[in-house]
Amino acid sequence: KVDIDMYPHGLIATGGNDHNICIFSLESPAPLYILKGHKNTGEYNALSIIEIIHLTGLYYSSFHTGHEDCVRGLAILSETEFLSCANDASIRRWQITGECLEVYYGHTNYIYSISVFPNCKDFVTTAEDRSLRIWKHGECAQTIRLPAQSIWCCCVLDNGDIVVGASDGIIRVFTESEDRTASTEEIKAFEKELSQATIDSKTGDLGDINAEQLPGREHLNEPGTREGQTRLIRDGEKVEAYQWSVSEGRWIKIGDVVGSSGANQQTSGKVLYEGKEFDYVFSIDVNEGGPSYKLPYNISDDPWLTAYNFLQKNDLNPMFLDQVAKFIIDNTKGQMLGLGNTSFSDPFTGGGRYVPGSSSGSSNTLPAADPFTGGGRYVPGSANMGTTMAGVDPFTGNSAYRSAASKTVNIYFPKKEAVTFDQANPTQILGKLKELNGTAPEEKKLTEDDLILLEKILSLICNSSSEKPTAQQLQILWKAINWPEDIVFPALDILRLSIKHPNVNDNFCNEKEGAQFSSHLISLLNPKGKPANQLLALRTFCNCFVGQAGQKLMMSQRESLMSHAIELKSGSNKNIHIALATLTLNYSVCFHKDHNIEGKAQCLSVISTVLEVVQDLEATFRLLVALGTLISDDLNAVQLAKSLGVDSQIKKYASVSEPAKVSECCRLILNLL
Repeated sequence: KVDIDMYPHGLIATGGNDHNICIFSLESPAPLYILKGHKNTGEYNALSIIEIIHLTGLYYSSFHTGHEDCVRGLAILSETEFLSCANDASIRRWQITGECLEVYYGHTNYIYSISVFPNCKDFVTTAEDRSLRIWKHGECAQTIRLPAQSIWCCCVLDNGDIVVGASDGIIRVFTESEDRTASTEEIKAFEKELSQATIDSKTGDLGDINAEQLPGREHLNEPGTREGQTRLIRDGEKVEAYQWSVSEGRWIKIGDVVGSSGANQQTSGKVLYEGKEFDYVFSIDVNEGGPSYKLPYNISDDPWLTAYNFLQKNDLNPMFLDQVAKFIIDNTKGQMLGLGNTSFSDPFTGGGRYVPGSSSGSSNTLPAADPFTGGGRYVPGSANMGTTMAGVDPFTGNSAYRSAASKTVNIYFPKKEAVTFDQANPTQILGKLKELNGTAPEEKKLTEDDLILLEKILSLICNSSSEKPTAQQLQILWKAINWPEDIVFPALDILRLSIKHPNVNDNFCNEKEGAQFSSHLISLLNPKGKPANQLLALRTFCNCFVGQAGQKLMMSQRESLMSHAIELKSGSNKNIHIALATLTLNYSVCFHKDHNIEGKAQCLSVISTVLEVVQDLEATFRLLVALGTLISDDLNAVQLAKSLGVDSQIKKYASVSEPAKVSECCRLILNLL
């Protein structure tokens, strides 16, 4: 568990040859937590490093969704998400809390580099498969082949152009802008160079190739069906590779395929799948009419262990274990290296297993170790329970229950201070503000002097300067936050940071100006409005609680604010849910201090309602802390919570393993209820 307020300067993420992504603070050489992949025995080698700008809460965890090979590149997507790429030919999108949100496949070999477009959504990657790939909306939208085997690195410039460095020692720039596009002669020279390149069929980038079955050049008269589609044709004794360009409506030659004459999977060497070489890559149809699954296999592997891992990876029924294993054996003709048929280890326990057709199980079984805990297990008929580990709970692996005197220390609630959203990147905020200022209506546009004033207020806020914002600066800030809704979000971000300053808090939240200020922000909570505005308005309200004037305003506007905020519960934006939970938590802190039972009742109702729809565990945790704060030392609040059925709502969180803070907080609350 990591307190986000402890790291105002952000965190550092590194990726390395141990398959892991490690998150560090600037204060300690030890990682705060690790996004784990699958281990190898290779030497650790940090290969990529970025700074993570914004946190929404971190926790230790062991992830089964991590990379399976060396992590090559990291890139920031947003304040709360980042991307990673690796030698396993996958790209993964992570939440800063450590959750792997999505995995993208498209490359067929090591991915060396990744870079994000200015829109902070789309990105580009380069790899060992001779390609630069452009990803939009989570899909590979364009594949650009280069006349070099290794495309080592890429970088997206502020204008959206892509700079690429390759193993041929040449730097190339690709653009969507007609003004910056190369001349016709230069483009033809590039295409000629690309067409003269050679492609080794053993890379697996073009799939299994049997030259005798390939069509002739007439096949190029048929248009492609998608951007980047590859088509192989036979021209006499040669095999040529072409790629379809949607924008140009033609096939572009990307090279000659070498080593392809009569080649197939059995004779052309290893097959590359997700960046790794295998002797075989099978297509498995588990259910008739269902999707096919790729099953990679080396002849030195255990067929049953391979089948087990395949079923686990694709979330398939374990009942297919023998069927898949038999398929592997039949299609490899039983080829195995260094293994005997009766020496396979049980994929579930690591011990010898029953092999159909044998007279008995392997005689080399391991001692009676419990496959779930690693400790000794009960063996029927034995005189004792094996070599059990002293003091270890067989259900959890943790220290066993010892006495009624032991007691869990409650470090979560009642919460005494407001939780705020403090992290920011001033350069990015100002850059976006200046960019959008050019699109603002004339009467709303900021002058150069206005922008300088905003830059100064942001600087003194972020640098904790003793200097106070001037009335003129605050006037310009008010003008900026009244921009049209489609461009106002960077101004709201400045407001979100500034409102924590005592002078700004007093200026915007005082009795004279407060009503207009809160009314304007509440209008941005419209469910049909822009999610960015909703998020920043909620975060601003949360930050208002740090000042006396702001806290007083929040209490006076509670009815209106909470009724509008609760309407955002049904969306799927995790960050909005976290902000909504934080707003509820900050109200809970206030009501705990003044024992406002009416306010507690409203907060309990909000918590009960939001718990029904929220999926993010960080948002859940903050709601649990709010709940614990409300009912601490207050029997009336306990009865209110019970009447709302909150106790039954939260029981499902008592078994959450990661982050542990969720289940710990849940159990503490259930003890009070």
